[in-house]
Amino acid sequence: MSGFSAEWLALREPADTAARAPQVTDAVATAMAGRTPLRVADLGCGTGSNVRYLASRLPQPQVWRLLDHDAALLATARTLVPQAVDTRVADLRELDAAAFEGCDLVTASALLDLVSEAWVRRFASLCRDAGAAVLVVLNYDGRTECTPHDADDAAVRALVNAHQRSDKGFGPALGPDSGARTAQALTDAGYRVIVEKSDWVIGPDQAELQRQLMSGWADAAVELAPAETGRIRAWQSRRLAHVDAGTSTVRVGHDDVGGVLG
Repeated sequence: MSGFSAEWLALREPADTAARAPQVTDAVATAMAGRTPLRVADLGCGTGSNVRYLASRLPQPQVWRLLDHDAALLATARTLVPQAVDTRVADLRELDAAAFEGCDLVTASALLDLVSEAWVRRFASLCRDAGAAVLVVLNYDGRTECTPHDADDAAVRALVNAHQRSDKGFGPALGPDSGARTAQALTDAGYRVIVEKSDWVIGPDQAELQRQLMSGWADAAVELAPAETGRIRAWQSRRLAHVDAGTSTVRVGHDDVGGVLG
């Protein structure tokens, strides 16, 4: 299963927070009114960014269950979230109904683009069986736009999107189709679904995040098309020059998806 460092998660969290679609969060929060306490399971929690974002936006009181395969990230989460949480090391490749037991809401952030169609179908089924609402956010949708434009932007984006569909440990990944496929799976499971865009817009003031993105995209593109290494690394150098000059802005497309039963 793909892993992410605490440093990367901290670097991206401000962009995540700015991108989130409040309409989706508000719709789910309204549906959760009267749940006392509100019991939430967060899958692939990392260092707890979802708790930090949602704690003040969901009805109080709350009981959180955080699940991740990385014990070190869970330890960090316990020190960073604003309240006591139950943390569990879990291999999310094989979804277990026990993870959803007793939950009113199941959440995940930047996870669903890594999983397969079969995984998301089982996820929707288990959430429905538990009677839980769903809030899965920052699902990559395949759109990237870099300013200033470069002639090789589209070619690199196509390679990155193809790489996004490769197996990340959960079977063939949904990648850019994750938001749409998740919305459909939830609809088929009986949910009322709301979907809104939640794009990153990363300006010159977030230069390090841009550098990490450009490097990650270039590495993914080279992995998929090694014969194009020279062209891809030249693209990377040009893009990083714009970042260093303070003239680069990047938009990365995402979807936020919410689902409520009844």
